[in-house]
Amino acid sequence: MNTLNKIEIVIADDHEIFRKGFKLLFKNLKEVVIVGEADNGKSLIESVDLHKPDIVITDIQMPEMNGVDACRAIRKKYPDMQVIALTSFNDDHFIVDMLEAGASGYLLKNTNKKELQEAIEAVYSGDVYYSVATSNKLARLIAESKANPGKYLGTVKFSEREISIIRLICQELTNKEIASRLNLSMRTVESHREKIQQKTGARNTAGIVVYAMKHGLSDL
Repeated sequence: MNTLNKIEIVIADDHEIFRKGFKLLFKNLKEVVIVGEADNGKSLIESVDLHKPDIVITDIQMPEMNGVDACRAIRKKYPDMQVIALTSFNDDHFIVDMLEAGASGYLLKNTNKKELQEAIEAVYSGDVYYSVATSNKLARLIAESKANPGKYLGTVKFSEREISIIRLICQELTNKEIASRLNLSMRTVESHREKIQQKTGARNTAGIVVYAMKHGLSDL
């Protein structure tokens, strides 16, 4: 692993055109390198055995063996290897299945380079990454599932102000709307939000919402 001092990645999707397009997102990402690719779950496991990457990025629905079964097999054989699921809209239950199988995050197939980089950095460091497009419906499904990826944070204490902001974030209010609702400055809200992300290990709003729902901090 990591013989080039880079994050080594294997990608899997049954559509060659998508794989080619997806690989374009990796251009100019100097810290990562694609060492292998696969077009189904079985060939993914073979590629993983051959290259032993740091991270696997895989489609969920593939022939011969789907992403869920492949993820479960990979995580059983390589517990420290991280898996990011690739999915389309309206695949909520498949995403939950992937997380329960051991995936550390997921991205929509129409993701951009910035989010891809954030997701890679998050799971490589042991954190979980939820797509920025996560709906509250999906967040609830994840919160109610057995999935609990990411680092164990232990007991986390929040101030009353932080809990108020968390609940408003769960209601999909923007920083500006939260500031207005609580009669605070934007900078104060942003500062609280940063502290909340640090405490929860969340990388974005979706992560905060999932954490809040999983720990009973949401009014939803």
